[in-house]
Amino acid sequence: MASAVTTTGGPDPSPTVAHTLAASLRLHGVDRVFCVAGESYLPLLDALYDRPEVDVVTCRHEGSAAFMAVADAKLTGRAGVCLVSRGPGATNASIGVHAAAEDAAPLVLIVGDVPLPETDREPFQGIDLGRHLGGMAKAVWRLHEPAATAEFVARAIRVAESGTPGPVVIAVPEDVWRLPDPKAVPSRRTVPSRSVPDRASARRIEELLTDARRPLILAGAGLDDPLGRTLLRDVAQTHRIPVVTSNKNQHLLPNRHPAYAGHLHNNTQASQLAALDRADLVLAIGTRLDTSTTRRRFPAGGPLQHVIHIHRDQTRLGLFHQPTVGVAADPVAFLSELVALPASDPDGGRERWMAELHRIEEEKALWEPVESDDGVVFGEVVATLDELTDGDVTMVVDSGTFTSWTYRYLRFGEEGRLLGISSSSMGFAVGAAVSAALRRPRVPTVAVVGDGGFLMNGGELMTACARGLPVVYIVSNNNCYGTIRMHQDRDFPGRTIATDLANPDFAALAESFGAMGLTVTEPASIRPVLAKALAAGGPVVVEVRTSLRHANPYRRIADPVPVTAPGADEQREGGHRDAVA
Repeated sequence: MASAVTTTGGPDPSPTVAHTLAASLRLHGVDRVFCVAGESYLPLLDALYDRPEVDVVTCRHEGSAAFMAVADAKLTGRAGVCLVSRGPGATNASIGVHAAAEDAAPLVLIVGDVPLPETDREPFQGIDLGRHLGGMAKAVWRLHEPAATAEFVARAIRVAESGTPGPVVIAVPEDVWRLPDPKAVPSRRTVPSRSVPDRASARRIEELLTDARRPLILAGAGLDDPLGRTLLRDVAQTHRIPVVTSNKNQHLLPNRHPAYAGHLHNNTQASQLAALDRADLVLAIGTRLDTSTTRRRFPAGGPLQHVIHIHRDQTRLGLFHQPTVGVAADPVAFLSELVALPASDPDGGRERWMAELHRIEEEKALWEPVESDDGVVFGEVVATLDELTDGDVTMVVDSGTFTSWTYRYLRFGEEGRLLGISSSSMGFAVGAAVSAALRRPRVPTVAVVGDGGFLMNGGELMTACARGLPVVYIVSNNNCYGTIRMHQDRDFPGRTIATDLANPDFAALAESFGAMGLTVTEPASIRPVLAKALAAGGPVVVEVRTSLRHANPYRRIADPVPVTAPGADEQREGGHRDAVA
């Protein structure tokens, strides 16, 4: 543990709470924290000054700092750490706590709190963190006793990462940071065991798999590590099982792999879900079966479709979806046992089933150029990006209907990674792209964000510029909150209000920050502009003046009434298949 230093520069024989906490974070594998500096936790920042192995990322808003920590957690599989001050800092960061809870991402939020003597006495910037964040966080604790510092860090990281991962909040009163820690022994990371199904469940799973003619794997974030992704591919190939991924996990299997069958999200079309519904066995592995993935209708289960649900957290089993077999076990360990089972496809039926589902996904991903008189159709931007990168890109998505173009026309490769959040909070992508570029420097980082979302947390462009990170921000600018306009036109046609936006020149704005600014106003400039942006070696903002009419690949804002003719969702209209909501 690094020795403490007094304000006079000499060694302090009594390490403080701040020093123990900093040392404990490092011994738990924390190598990066995201923060907006605040006076209520300055001693912790001072302790981190002596720990250059911990990268302290200075952010421009606590909300985006928390988003960036969530993004880092999703990229590493370990708890992301965010440091904020009391009151306004904590309330700003709460959007990241909500995102971590919705996305089952491990987050530790450390809040510098009001001094102990001011507790419950209407203090300046005081807030009851338990009441404010307790409904979203797995736990909210306030550190009073210096000797418990290492314990609190260990518990926070363990709780954040275990079961269904999520956010944990530690509040440290401003006057506690400087108190001497009588133990001064930092805590270390413990490695959990990888549990596997019990023998009876394993036998039943083997029986169901042997009997299945049309099995399907629904893969979730619990498999998002190198071993999990490798085993997922091995199981799919060995047992001839197609793979569909849960929301925001499109990258778990390379999208051109013959076993890839699609990505379930909140705009997955009915025709594709109908094909997946033909599965007679669904193996939901490492997924909570959350609402955005399942929309409460897939997998349906029942006598014609058995469901095997493997998830670390027993409390998630049987929630909305009643499995034939539900086991609280490590999903990666489960795959390691599954791949060792004997393969069974005597008549080649599974092979044909796998090819059928992959063909649906392949045909859906074919781009046919479309022109619109109100701007560039964003699908062409995504299709061009797919060609330029071959899907080996870290794609950070913000919230907006334009993301459906990404899910459809960007096919992730071996090194590809989709990074987004299930809560669909606008403003996530600007800061999250910084996290991605820091964590995955060998792979291009591209963020797609709407005009509304970019301006919510656009200050983090300066964070990217300050570090000289090669991040490409593609701003889909249709001068509108497009998703809401789509719903508005459907529910209240002809009564547009509060969804039109006035915007700056995003390219000029980028240049004022020190980034490269480029603009696309016509399809012919898409390829040269994107090629230039990807080769720039620093932050770039590409403003694309996009079509509002074609804000979504499945529905036109100018035609809000869904097509209901038989087979209409398989027709090509304006270059897009499935042109219905």
